[in-house]
Amino acid sequence: MSLLEKTIETIAPQDPEWRARAKSRLDKLTMPHWALGRLMDLAMDLAGITRSLDPPVRERTIVVMAGDHGVAAEGVSKYPQEVTMQMLHNFAAGGAGVNALARTCGARVVVVDMGVAADTCDLVSSGKVLARRIGPGTRNMAVGPAMTREEAVRSLEAGIEIAHELAASTDVFGAGEMGIANTTPSSAIIAALHSSNATAVAGRGTGLDDEQLRRKIEVIERSLDVNRPDREDALDILSKVGGFEIGGIAGLMLGAASLRKPMLVDGFISTAGALIACKLAPSVADYLICAHCSAEQGHRTALGLLGKEPLLDLGLRLGEGTGAALAMNLVDAAARVLTEVATFEDAQVSEAVR
Repeated sequence: MSLLEKTIETIAPQDPEWRARAKSRLDKLTMPHWALGRLMDLAMDLAGITRSLDPPVRERTIVVMAGDHGVAAEGVSKYPQEVTMQMLHNFAAGGAGVNALARTCGARVVVVDMGVAADTCDLVSSGKVLARRIGPGTRNMAVGPAMTREEAVRSLEAGIEIAHELAASTDVFGAGEMGIANTTPSSAIIAALHSSNATAVAGRGTGLDDEQLRRKIEVIERSLDVNRPDREDALDILSKVGGFEIGGIAGLMLGAASLRKPMLVDGFISTAGALIACKLAPSVADYLICAHCSAEQGHRTALGLLGKEPLLDLGLRLGEGTGAALAMNLVDAAARVLTEVATFEDAQVSEAVR
């Protein structure tokens, strides 16, 4: 049995007994009933995920999966492909958006080369980037499959391996990414799963103008027409219109779910990875906390496919795991509500008149 198959077999839903225990305590806290709203919902999720009324959330890791895309040759991004590698150096130096926001919540940032179209050996040898390279970027999905089915499995299993490698020092995972043109395969994945046209889910990505957006939509539609991904087969979708870093994100989520650890999903691209993971193992959804709703047009559709409401809606569209970093403090807050707020009995405060 492969690592992917073994991992999928071990993923179980949240534990309803621990959720019930958390609800019982939350119902008795010194405040009007459920006065902290979705923060209390999140506290129940944390209890169900971790099987504990004192869910561990102190150690936080944001994993930035990096990969390049052959479809960049179709002119679907305002930035050249070499920016992916340049940003890896920026992550390594601590100068990217995710680095700054991770510092606000005490999270470490781990960068993984899943398939960058440049030599990352120096960054890998210095320990600043982890090597799980599938290839030097995917092939151009507008003319054929982005990768083979075997490469898709390898990308997923690489993400699973990363989850296990980091598990001993991680209570809460966050998923981020870097890859020029990666909103294009993400849009194609969402369109394939939603049975919608590209116009409904494709956004401006790095800031495309109207003409560039029309071209991007045409490229996505051509990619779907050329490859005809099977919406019932996650591996077929990933291999035909996905990306190595998207597969890595999906694998990271599978691994985190198998380890019963919460996973903060960042924005549009990470949500595309989440959809692949949930198609492979539906119970993964129980471990996902959607950090925010991106300004990218198709993100709300993708969140709907997951059946999730985001914690934040700030008009973000950077990616990298920045939204996950911002939501880390909300996870900490939810855990503290569950563990630190006194009950009416403990505080000797009168309850509401029934």
